[in-house]
Amino acid sequence: MWPWILLFSILGITVFWYSRKQPFPEISGYFAAILLFIAAILWLATSAPRGEGNELAPAYISAFVGGFAVIYGVIKMSVSDDDVIVAPFGGILFCIGSITLLSERWSEASQMEQIGSFILASILVCLEIYLVFRGLIIGVQGISWSKSGLRQISRGLIHGKDGAIAHFEKSWDMDKQWINAMSHSALALIYEKENNEDARMEHTMELEKIGGWDAVDKSWIEAIRKHLDLS
Repeated sequence: MWPWILLFSILGITVFWYSRKQPFPEISGYFAAILLFIAAILWLATSAPRGEGNELAPAYISAFVGGFAVIYGVIKMSVSDDDVIVAPFGGILFCIGSITLLSERWSEASQMEQIGSFILASILVCLEIYLVFRGLIIGVQGISWSKSGLRQISRGLIHGKDGAIAHFEKSWDMDKQWINAMSHSALALIYEKENNEDARMEHTMELEKIGGWDAVDKSWIEAIRKHLDLS
């Protein structure tokens, strides 16, 4: 039981640490809370008067929670571009839980069943490698920081490491100049609001290099102006 408690605890702490570096930290933060809660439940189970019960229960929990986290995380990572942490760490849980369950009856399985289990385990590991590469190595997409920058403006959080300016300054994407145009336009409007003419001109000039204000969707500009109370 203790190896499982350590697994959930370490993953929970690691996910929570990584969540602080995300544009939408609450997504992976909730996942970290779930992992730590499960670790606490397993720890309480070790001192239960009726014993630990089914020794495979943690493996089932790991496979179930990990599988759900992978599905949810892939949606957040590939569809809405909100999070890149839940999917790879959920994949770690899913792989460990699933491979533990597959190996439990390895000695009793036939040769074909062993081959099938090995192939399935290999596929799971390959998928996990992809999730780690896509999530932790490639990292957060520029559009995610741009979206979170707009949210911070709506909250009135402009300055600081978690402010809108800091988020927009992390949203550059050399392959998608339209994202850069959105960020430069937002920063130009923020500095216009603050009467910082030098900074406003700097971002306006950068915006002109990639198409000017016409390259930015009008609804984006209107949303920024609305939250900044610019007429």
